[in-house]
Amino acid sequence: MIDPADDAPFRASLLEKQRPENPTDALIRRAVLAPRDEHVPMPEAIWIKLIGTLPSLFWVTFATIVYLTLRGTIIQNLVPRVTALRALGIEVEMTSQLLDEAAEDSDTPVAPNVKRGVLNRLDHAAATLKDGRILWVDDHPENNGALISLFRSLDMVVDTARSTSEGLVALRHGSYDILLSDIDRDGDPQAGIHMLRELERREIDLPVVVHAANFDSELGVDRRIFTATNHPVEIVHYVIDLMERVRFAAPEF
Repeated sequence: MIDPADDAPFRASLLEKQRPENPTDALIRRAVLAPRDEHVPMPEAIWIKLIGTLPSLFWVTFATIVYLTLRGTIIQNLVPRVTALRALGIEVEMTSQLLDEAAEDSDTPVAPNVKRGVLNRLDHAAATLKDGRILWVDDHPENNGALISLFRSLDMVVDTARSTSEGLVALRHGSYDILLSDIDRDGDPQAGIHMLRELERREIDLPVVVHAANFDSELGVDRRIFTATNHPVEIVHYVIDLMERVRFAAPEF
C-alpha cells in the first residue's frame, strides 16, 4: 500500500503541468496536497477568500429556508391560478369553435373581429352567466345545439321544449331567467305568439328573445319580447344583457 506522504510529490508534479494559477489558489493546493505530518499555515489571503464565500452561502441557505417554509402556501395559491389559466384557454377555444358551428348552422358568417368581441365579453361575463337559467322552446332543438352547448359550458342551465305545451309545463315546474323561442312551430306560423298570450294569461313575467330570421312585428307585439334575431353572436350578447339585468337590477319595492 502506497503511503500518501510518498505520493504527494507525484500529485504536485501533475498539477504543475497545468495552466498557471494565482498565488492564493497555489497556497490552497499546497495545503491540500501536503503530507499529513507537514503543517502548512493558512495565510490571511486564504481566509479572506473563504470568508468572501460566506455571504453567498448565507443567501442560499436563507432562500432554501424561506422556500421550505412557504412551499405549501406557494403551491396552494399558484397552482390553482395556473390551472385556471389553462382551463380558461381550453374554454375559449371550445367557445370559439361552438360559435363557428352556430354560425354555420344559421348560415350567418361571423367576422373575426366580431367573434373576438363576443369572446372577450363572455370572458368578463362568466360570473354573471353562471347558474343562469334558460328555457328554449323550439320544435327542432337540434338546430340550436351549438349555442345550447356554449351556454352550458358557461355553467348555465338550458332546458328545451318542443312545443308551447311542453314549455308551459317546464315554466310551471321550474324557474327561469330567460325564455328563447321560435315563432313558427309544427306548421303554425304564429305558435310563438300564441305562447306569449298564454304567458300573459297565466301572469308569467319573463323576458323573451325571439329566435327567428324574419320576425314580423305585425303578428303581435308583446311587452315580454326583448328582441328578435337569428344571429348567434347577437343571441349571446342579448343573453348577457338580460343576465346583467337579472344580477344587477335595482330591487323593486
